[in-house]
Amino acid sequence: MADSVMTARLVVKELAQVQGVYATFMPKPIAGVNGSGMHIHQSLFQGENNAFFDEDDEHYLSEVGRKFIAGLLRHAPEITVVTNQWVNSYKRLVPGYEAPAYVSWSHVNRADLVRVPSYKPGYESSMRVEYRAPDPACNPYLAFSVMLAAGMKGIQEDYPAPLPIAENAASMSEAQRQALGIKTLPTSLGHAISLAEDSELLREALGDQIFPSFIQNKRREWGEYCSQVTNYEIEHYLQRL
Repeated sequence: MADSVMTARLVVKELAQVQGVYATFMPKPIAGVNGSGMHIHQSLFQGENNAFFDEDDEHYLSEVGRKFIAGLLRHAPEITVVTNQWVNSYKRLVPGYEAPAYVSWSHVNRADLVRVPSYKPGYESSMRVEYRAPDPACNPYLAFSVMLAAGMKGIQEDYPAPLPIAENAASMSEAQRQALGIKTLPTSLGHAISLAEDSELLREALGDQIFPSFIQNKRREWGEYCSQVTNYEIEHYLQRL
């Protein structure tokens, strides 16, 4: 699957170049409009059977599926540095632009981090979990690895799944989110690095060679960004201060 993502990126860029235009997978190239996401749909199978499907559940979601969701939610803050690995990634993960900013899940709301699409009778194999944080500029090999590791950790360690929310988390007050135990995703690359650097899950998923190198590279990128003076600062502060 990661190979397919990389192939699709290459083909899109090559075809765009032939047409005299440039295709970008930058998460948030234009301020004030929705960014570019790469929602990942995940299922687990035991032989021919979808482990996420349960015909006796009201929403046809099995206990295995709920524990997988619990794993994704618990480890979401620390894996975000991989699924959203660039400075620009965090310009997309803000409320109001159909991208998740809070760690929550639901069956219908498209603003949550995790969504379980509606089941269509007769299509048990299509029962799946949609993880909505990643953007198309991520490294899919690493991103798929950490998402799977998080979900499997929830199954292996029997994480209790929180209840799905019916209301948009972004429209709630901070007090309401706190009452429901809804956390926030990292708000910057620097924030994401701080949550990831001591993560045992990331070290296990990425290995002792890739994990420290990845964190070191991200620290360097964040440091370079923080040393820049942006157009925003010039426009808002130069004449005022």
